[in-house]
Amino acid sequence: MPTRETAPVGAPCWIDVTCSDVDRAAAFYRELFGWTAESSGEEYGGYVMFFSDGKPIAGMMAGEPGQPGTDTWTTYLATDDVDRLAEAVTTAGGQVMVGPMTVPAQGRMAVFVDTSGGVVGAWQPDGHKGFGLIAESGAPAWFELVTKDYEAALPFYRDVFGWELSTLGDSDEFRYSTGRFDGEDLVGVFDASRALPAEVPSHWQMFVQVDDTDAAVARVRELDGAVLTRPWDTEYGRMAQVADPNGARFMLSGPVVAG
Repeated sequence: MPTRETAPVGAPCWIDVTCSDVDRAAAFYRELFGWTAESSGEEYGGYVMFFSDGKPIAGMMAGEPGQPGTDTWTTYLATDDVDRLAEAVTTAGGQVMVGPMTVPAQGRMAVFVDTSGGVVGAWQPDGHKGFGLIAESGAPAWFELVTKDYEAALPFYRDVFGWELSTLGDSDEFRYSTGRFDGEDLVGVFDASRALPAEVPSHWQMFVQVDDTDAAVARVRELDGAVLTRPWDTEYGRMAQVADPNGARFMLSGPVVAG
């Protein structure tokens, strides 16, 4: 089982969702992925930790309906110094959305807006190291910036987060780069300037691995979630975009259908 104690600096290390209805969301993710939910208590503002096979997998917090960021998943990138990182973000032309703050005994965090308009978190671990499973059924498998300004995003993540960039495609039909850590691709940047509607900003999306994409999509419907794109096959797996009953969007990734 692909367990992980820590993430490389600059790589995705945690995900959480801000929900307008936490009970509804908790039931959805429990039934869809088998995640168990535990409240961290009043000391942490009622923050909920999701677990899979006893390993931390994701977080959840309450948000106000209709407020920016509510019913949205956030991807956090690992850092060894969130204060220094915040300075680097500003220097590179990004914005500090939530300034560095301490989560007692767990770590320090911040939230930024990159130079292409994408919102991304940063996590400096202490007691909480991040998700403990990756690329396993029911666990996060991939993380991707879907950007309207590809040329601005690449140098930002290279310079601020230390990514080693690798180009997978560089045509108008498909322009995509990955962030590589010790020879392993752990994160992607997709040029969506031709694909995203005008009202949809650059954003991060996370992929959860499943054993059967079509079965997972059917289960999403049964649980009152939404299917935003029908499953399609790629060389990396069979994908679909869905949303939980509150509207928080994420991707499903499973094996290509044989035949």
